[in-house]
Amino acid sequence: MAGGGTIKAQSGFNANADAEALYKAMKGFGTDEGAILQLLTARSNAQRQQIKAAYKTLHGKDLVSELQSELTGKFETLIVALMDTPTMYDVRCLKNAIKGVGTREKVLIRILASRTCREIQEINNAYKQEYGKSLEDDVTGDTGGAFRQLLVVLLQASRQQGVQEATIQSDAKALFEAGEKKFGTDEEQFVTILGNRSAEHLRSVFVQYMKLAGFQIEESIKRETSGHLEELLLAVVKCARSVPAYLAECLYHAMKPSPQGAGTDDNTLIEIMVSRSEIDMLDIRVEFRRMFATSLYKMIKGDTSGDYSKTLLLLCGGDDA
Repeated sequence: MAGGGTIKAQSGFNANADAEALYKAMKGFGTDEGAILQLLTARSNAQRQQIKAAYKTLHGKDLVSELQSELTGKFETLIVALMDTPTMYDVRCLKNAIKGVGTREKVLIRILASRTCREIQEINNAYKQEYGKSLEDDVTGDTGGAFRQLLVVLLQASRQQGVQEATIQSDAKALFEAGEKKFGTDEEQFVTILGNRSAEHLRSVFVQYMKLAGFQIEESIKRETSGHLEELLLAVVKCARSVPAYLAECLYHAMKPSPQGAGTDDNTLIEIMVSRSEIDMLDIRVEFRRMFATSLYKMIKGDTSGDYSKTLLLLCGGDDA
């Protein structure tokens, strides 16, 4: 069921003409934000990379730096995010989550649980190239316990392919015995099985688990673990079931009013809308509509404003009223 992305390559694309249009939008007195956001959301990421190159050739300037000096706030963050390649964007989000005081664990959790093995391999390579240090080293230096172990397993990006019929039963039993049947939890089993099996295989394991335990594995994880480990295990399970459904839930929680009165989590909103716009945004919209009594489009509209909002709505690509 390939729903796919909302952002498509433009036909009849001309990088030089686009570079000129952006130059015009930023030149002189005042910036034409509307022209910038309309143009960039109507091009694929690969086309934006060509526009960047054309801009440098024509004007001897870096397009991203120019955009940064002309734009401000969340709108600037969002437009600059659109100008990175998908791999580099993930790399920067991960680096920002690790550096500085305290790690933003939820960024590590969301990206590493939802990316394919191939995407994680590309992230590892690009990270090393960009920062001269492996992502694994940075992650292990900043986290601990079974949470760290599972992140490291996910970073190996060596999940088994396909369904191993012979081990569905034994995997379900091992998970059941590691959690519900045991006093205390054998976290290693959860890390090994959930971190190394394919999504298809895990879906079969979850069905068996339900038969053995009488409830879903998510319920066991909530009872048996806590903190960041619980969040990561739940993310891995949810992504094995459906990545778009997991990301729809992340988007909902980023915008849902919290009891503490915290506002919108714009970082999460930007990261998901940008990174999934060409992959599965249509599927995310379908899941969002199914799980929550509103559409993603309406929620973004009610929760954001200005050019920032307009850009997000174009990435969303339509309302599922």
